[in-house]
Amino acid sequence: MEAIEALERVAYLQDRGLLPTQKTAAFLKAAEVLRTLPEGELEERVAAGTLTELAGIGKSTAEVITQATAGKVPKRIVDLEAATAIGIGPGAELRAAVKGDCHTHSTWSDGGAPIATMARAAIELGHEYLVVTDHSPRLTVAHGLNRERLLAQLDEIEALNAELAPFRLLTGIEVDILIDGTLDQDLDLLERLDVVVASVHSKLSMDAKGMTERMALAASSPHVDILGHCTGRKVKDEGDLLKEIRPQSSFDAELVFAACAQFGTAVEINSRPERQDPPDELLALALEWDCFISIDTDAHSPGHLEFVNYGCDKAANHGIETDRIVNTWSAEDLLAWTRDHATT
Repeated sequence: MEAIEALERVAYLQDRGLLPTQKTAAFLKAAEVLRTLPEGELEERVAAGTLTELAGIGKSTAEVITQATAGKVPKRIVDLEAATAIGIGPGAELRAAVKGDCHTHSTWSDGGAPIATMARAAIELGHEYLVVTDHSPRLTVAHGLNRERLLAQLDEIEALNAELAPFRLLTGIEVDILIDGTLDQDLDLLERLDVVVASVHSKLSMDAKGMTERMALAASSPHVDILGHCTGRKVKDEGDLLKEIRPQSSFDAELVFAACAQFGTAVEINSRPERQDPPDELLALALEWDCFISIDTDAHSPGHLEFVNYGCDKAANHGIETDRIVNTWSAEDLLAWTRDHATT
């Protein structure tokens, strides 16, 4: 394992374990430092013990570099591989059927890796496609994409598809559902995108009547394919207990899921450990309404793409049939569905 590869693997594993982002950033920065070194300098510094004299190389990163340069798998990687491993339980068969991820982010908005890096990680996991769904402009804290930046991103995706084929990057967006139920992007652009995930990110504690109308309007839009993390909750796993650290939004789930069912909008199983959205009782209700389901990771870095295992286990526990889950479909079938959905 080369030193740069080792540093990047540490970053991947730390992200997989949802460890502090600043630590991950330190290892990625160290990898960039190594890329700038003249030939032979790395080996000279390792031998002399002067790695930490380089700006951006600290004690922890130097240790990984030294061990990798010596031909060893760094101890930090061994420990992280074990500590952050994401197993698969009842969802194993379903996981084998998953062909892509419909909700992911990149450095174009608040993600931690470029689209190309996300795509290559998806390829390693056996995906056939990845939908890039960076945030829309109103979410300024996440550096959401205005019209011009979204158009520029589409050009990048087109170029990457030529490079990465037969793997496919599909165009998309996580569009904010505004307070009145309208969508935070120009409709002509939403029509052009392959997959649109619509989510609430603001005024999460608004009254139930207003939130119901807001979400139902979005779910009924011909421009929306997937309703993202529907309750907006955040949770913390405390053994056998899930503690809510941000409460669920209040809304009439019967009406919202009825709208999803009527207009062919899928309900997302958000697989992030701190979301696990929707809760079991609401997922059961969505299934009663015969809604389509999308098992998404909401990945903000390559390591997050493995969260799909959590979502598959959740889906299996609810007995969801594979053909009801849109990201078990081929890219062509998924696109046929989004095109048909847009006309209903």
